[in-house]
Amino acid sequence: MWVWPRADARVPKFVDHAKRRDEIALVACRVVAIYGFEQATVARIAKETGYTTGMIAHYYESKQEIVLASLRLILRRIEERLGNHSDEPEGLLAVLAEALPLDAQRRTECAFWTAFWGQVSTDRRLKRINAWVHREYLRLFERCLATHWPQWATWPENLRHTTLRSVVTFINGITASAVASQSEWPAERQMEQLKLQLDLLHRHASEVVGSDLEHLRRNSSGRVTRRVAAI
Repeated sequence: MWVWPRADARVPKFVDHAKRRDEIALVACRVVAIYGFEQATVARIAKETGYTTGMIAHYYESKQEIVLASLRLILRRIEERLGNHSDEPEGLLAVLAEALPLDAQRRTECAFWTAFWGQVSTDRRLKRINAWVHREYLRLFERCLATHWPQWATWPENLRHTTLRSVVTFINGITASAVASQSEWPAERQMEQLKLQLDLLHRHASEVVGSDLEHLRRNSSGRVTRRVAAI
């Protein structure tokens, strides 16, 4: 015989564990950005999330696990933002600007990055994590360059490699400077400097390719002339 449940009977609450893990990782970003890496303890992260340390431990075994999750979350958010600007008329500038600390959200992410960088040199595991992050950044930015610079695929591999690393190094430099001195690096100045750097890199690459083609043309012409003379 069927019995209707009592009106006050409690229904088990559905918990989105993936969403909760991201929530903890996002709060950890903010805590590290505000208090620094050393002061961003699990207890402090728990307090900021409103959870107990036991709840945090249910999702992450250690502070390093939370840091790794935060890094992955930031990378995913950056990748999503880059994709949202794939058809922007401003092209590459608008896309790569998504990695700069232009607003409050991105400043928090970048402050987390700089705090993390400060710990890398003394921790082997963090070095390995940083190497992975760097590879992911290279992958993301290379995709952007290939999409917005049609000539990219025709450039020699070593030129693409050098240009890509120059872009990443420059963005990292602006990030560190803007986090350290926000008043000296407003959004307008960051964008201005990024545009200048991209223009210079593109012009340099075009000149290198043009010079190589001219060199090949002259060599080919010289070989033809010598053959005619020999005949």
